[in-house]
Amino acid sequence: MAYVIAEPCIGTKDKSCVDVCPVDCIHGKDDDQQLYIDPDECINCGACEAVCPVQAIFEEGMLPPQWESFIEINRDYFKK
Repeated sequence: MAYVIAEPCIGTKDKSCVDVCPVDCIHGKDDDQQLYIDPDECINCGACEAVCPVQAIFEEGMLPPQWESFIEINRDYFKK
């Protein structure tokens, strides 16, 4: 199970999570709405969740129901 970046990241894109990720699995281009976690690369360490200033990162199983669509949004970003 990977971590997921949800709606609070939209428009914020604070890159504190990128800086602490030990496997460099958090990505996003300048013109993207938010950052994304590659579920195939994420090692489920939780380092990103602790530093997110807007509490946008959740373990997949702990994602609030209103943001469950972000599981696919993060996954689909890496299928491009």
